[in-house]
Amino acid sequence: MGSLRLNQYWRVLTSNSLGLVGLVLLVMFFVIATFAPVIAPYDPVERAGAPFEKPSSDHLLGTNDVGQDILSELIYGTRVSLLIGVIAAFFSIVLGCIIGVIAGYFGGKTDSLLMRLVDLVLVIPFLPLMILLAAFIGPSFWNIILVISLTSWASPARVIRSQVLTLKTKGYVEAARSIGTDIKVILTRHILPGVIPIALSQFVMAASNAILIEASLSFLGLGDPFTKSWGTVLYYAQARGAFLNDSWIWWILPPGLLITTLVIGFAFTGYSLEETLNPRLRKGR
Repeated sequence: MGSLRLNQYWRVLTSNSLGLVGLVLLVMFFVIATFAPVIAPYDPVERAGAPFEKPSSDHLLGTNDVGQDILSELIYGTRVSLLIGVIAAFFSIVLGCIIGVIAGYFGGKTDSLLMRLVDLVLVIPFLPLMILLAAFIGPSFWNIILVISLTSWASPARVIRSQVLTLKTKGYVEAARSIGTDIKVILTRHILPGVIPIALSQFVMAASNAILIEASLSFLGLGDPFTKSWGTVLYYAQARGAFLNDSWIWWILPPGLLITTLVIGFAFTGYSLEETLNPRLRKGR
């Protein structure tokens, strides 16, 4: 039954033109990230040419201020940006699921307390909070993931809570409660299976937001300076005066376009997933 439903979701997802475009873009970026050492023409941390070389057959996107190949930086940066996006999204969705399920299922004071916490996180200005946390705990790969996770769980928690409120009124859940079924069994067998599809669509959107947040923090100089992400490439480009000469064309424009394209891929996939999992949206088309 589960595999049949999964196949149905897959058919609807791939039949949607936006979803198909999003999937193709995501697969392309994941392939680049996986095979970065094979695809990249140079080691991204080694000097491969003269500083500020213009694009040529040897360096398709030119070189930066120390002679590192920018194309190689961007190829390896795909791996770092995707890793941060996926890992941070995973942790934020796990935290959002835990809080959303507890609040929605138990209700009462527990629900009120957790939802006030969610409201507090949502009303705090997002960018200043991220900058404050990133500056306080210091720049590193895992610290960036921690900052993104701590600031991105509230919205998924609210969505998942709404789903749990609907699920717990279903007849099979009320029947299980009436015969004294253990709460752990109800949550794992009856509630979570209904939450996972919503969590999956939230995960895709959270990954998109995490990639944007990482790029923003790195561009502000709060990212890990020892990793080659697209955000750090942008940071060093503006710090080394790329806007003051023609090098912005091959040093700033490409990472910006890559970030935009990847976010579009996640957005298209997330929208199509939501449409696939919500029959009412399909009927409206």
